[in-house]
Amino acid sequence: MKKLLYIIANSKSEEQSSSRTVSRRLVNAIMEKVNDVELEELNLYENHIPQLKGCYYESRSAIIKAEARNLLSAEERKEVAVIEQLCDQFKMADIYVLAAPMWSLSFPAPVKEYLDCIIQTGKTISFENNKPYGLLDDKPRTFIYVQSSGANIPWILKPALSKGLNYVHDIMRFVGINTFDELLVDGTGETEEERQYAIKTAVSKIPALIERLF
Repeated sequence: MKKLLYIIANSKSEEQSSSRTVSRRLVNAIMEKVNDVELEELNLYENHIPQLKGCYYESRSAIIKAEARNLLSAEERKEVAVIEQLCDQFKMADIYVLAAPMWSLSFPAPVKEYLDCIIQTGKTISFENNKPYGLLDDKPRTFIYVQSSGANIPWILKPALSKGLNYVHDIMRFVGINTFDELLVDGTGETEEERQYAIKTAVSKIPALIERLF
């Protein structure tokens, strides 16, 4: 059975959030298209995402071993366990959908905290001759980034303005996920009419995206 991990990075409800509205339609379309797939949802605002402390790691992206972990407080040990669980959940998935708004040319802070949790030596990356290598090329994986933004961004400016999209793309390549696509909900504007038009436009792109990827 394949696993679809739907990662939500928006504090608004699904009805209020353009990225969540569109990504839900995308997730439903994937579930209809792909046989034998199990859905897991992770809301970065509702689920606790630990802030990383130096005492949780023995070296770059390497979680401390059991002996050192025993020296931590009970709360800190619990935090380390959550970090490992988040990484394991990510590693087990086959398909990923991350829905986030564009904030300050990037994404909400919980996305960065989450991505830091899943970059772990021996699980998603390895180091050889002091160089990092992604480990998630062990099976076919597909990552789709759904981003909403208030403005219609010209394609020529997207590399400069969509820094969050570019960063997530680079991180997925870093860990070994080479199939990456995007679904942009541009031009949500300032009125509900503009937002609904942006949602409708983005949703219309889903069938072609599904056919291309699956």
